[in-house]
Amino acid sequence: MPDAEEEGSAALAGLAVELQAVVARAFVIRAEADVVDMAEGERRLRAELDDLWRVQRPQVTRAVQEAAAQGDRSENAEYIYGKRQLRENDRRVRFLRKRLEGMVVVRRPPDDHGRVFFGAWIRLEDDDGAESEIRIVGPDEIDPARRYVSMDSPLARALLGRRVDDEVTIEVPGGTRSYVVVAIRYEEPVES
Repeated sequence: MPDAEEEGSAALAGLAVELQAVVARAFVIRAEADVVDMAEGERRLRAELDDLWRVQRPQVTRAVQEAAAQGDRSENAEYIYGKRQLRENDRRVRFLRKRLEGMVVVRRPPDDHGRVFFGAWIRLEDDDGAESEIRIVGPDEIDPARRYVSMDSPLARALLGRRVDDEVTIEVPGGTRSYVVVAIRYEEPVES
């Protein structure tokens, strides 16, 4: 019959194997793409790209042409400002195109709804018994007002792969904070 120390060692070894599997999945996702986002994040980025390319760029181009028609370009503030706007617009368009090209979009929840993965809503209880709910999303979807937390944040990284009743501890500027996973779900929250 194994003693308590052997059981503890076996449990710790099992946890280490689980953690390695979660980390391996995270690295596979990272190797496949620069960014992982939900479908709504992809739609938002595509809408921004479309607006920049089809609406804002033609407006700025027209303004630059009108300013250039006024004569001396070296002292024309409207022309200089318009060219700067055009460069910033084009820089953002290049960034969005590259980002969208290498993006992996998560369109469905994982098969195992009992574990925390990308896109999960997680209800947490802190040391004081206060509950809060967050959703793990990609870096382009961070929104504190909607409780969307980046998958790259320390809290999200600590939560990935966890189950209900698991406890996580993270380092914060004032020390450490501990949370217990109270619930995990993969649908949109019910607005109150």
